[in-house]
Amino acid sequence: MDVHNFFLILFLILVTARILGELFARLGIPSVMGELSAGILLGVSGLGLIEVNDVLKVLAEIGILLLLFEIGLETDIHRLKQAGGKATIVALFGAVFPFTVSALIAYYLFGLSLAVSLFIGGTLTATSIGITMRVLKDLQKEHSEVAQVVIGAAVLDDIMGVIILVFIYDYATTQALSLSNTLNTTVFILLFLLIAPAFANFISTFMKKFDEHQKVPGFIPTVIISLIALFAYFSHLFGAPEILGSFAAGIALSRRFILPFGMGLRNDEVFLEKVKNAITPIAQMFTPIFFVMVGLSMNLKVIDLTSSRFWTLAFVFLLIAIIGKYMGALLLKNTTALKKALIGISMVPRGEVGLIFAEVGRMNSILNDEIYAVLIFVIIVTTVAPPFLLKFLFKYEKE
Repeated sequence: MDVHNFFLILFLILVTARILGELFARLGIPSVMGELSAGILLGVSGLGLIEVNDVLKVLAEIGILLLLFEIGLETDIHRLKQAGGKATIVALFGAVFPFTVSALIAYYLFGLSLAVSLFIGGTLTATSIGITMRVLKDLQKEHSEVAQVVIGAAVLDDIMGVIILVFIYDYATTQALSLSNTLNTTVFILLFLLIAPAFANFISTFMKKFDEHQKVPGFIPTVIISLIALFAYFSHLFGAPEILGSFAAGIALSRRFILPFGMGLRNDEVFLEKVKNAITPIAQMFTPIFFVMVGLSMNLKVIDLTSSRFWTLAFVFLLIAIIGKYMGALLLKNTTALKKALIGISMVPRGEVGLIFAEVGRMNSILNDEIYAVLIFVIIVTTVAPPFLLKFLFKYEKE
């Protein structure tokens, strides 16, 4: 891709995202929906002006990492610990139910192969926390109990998602159940998660001390962006075994690493405010690129709306995708029905995580065009609907 073409692409993404985000916000619609719409408009589903490429993927990844770093800065670790039990229930049932039920129905009811059935289950297990957290942030609900449960559940959800992907990819490509790759990945992930918080606290302490003696301005944003890049690289080494090749399964872990890093800066409120002021403008520029990328990756043209089998498959799997994420929230004790609904809806978006699962399946000839189209449809609906529902339901939330 030529440099001058890339500049034009970046111009189109930033301006379109800004215009539609502002327009949607003025209409009372979550601004993230404007950014998703910008991607759909500019991409293969709309005008076809922009194709997804590696450079845009990198910029988008920086955007979501910065968003989650901001969430980390805002997250109260004590409240997060209090929500730990609830988060575990939400994550566990929200992963096990959709994976198991969709795989069994695909295999026994629709007669699909075991490899395809497992991939469908894996795709419906994924949760895109970025979309939910952006909506909660826009609604100024990132400090709520709902947000704490969702953040905790998202960490566990991502870990299980990576492990499940390794397992089903291994089986789909070799037609044999090899527990060694899955076990190795699990050990690496656990090791990473043990090291990550301690390392984050050490780095944040170093940042605070050095910032007092800096001679050149711009220390804080430079260090944070540098560390985000380094953490993403290391987490890829920990989370992505060789069998997945270039697929960055470690992305999920790199995102979660940013949360404890942000939390590690909360001890000093003055320094915390300096970090927020330094990072917020950069995050506000990069974050929309991520949501535009999600829209660009959604190919509505693969969906055959005239096929009765398509609608049957789509309806069944959409139902499982929604109910599956609700199951954990419904089991919570000492929680109002409204909060259960808010937590359940917050876990529904599949977004870019679901798209990655589906794309890996398609590129490796595991999913045919019909099943791929069904999954794309389910991912789009589960990504687009929750922000509207969250905004509506939060009006009645008293916290």
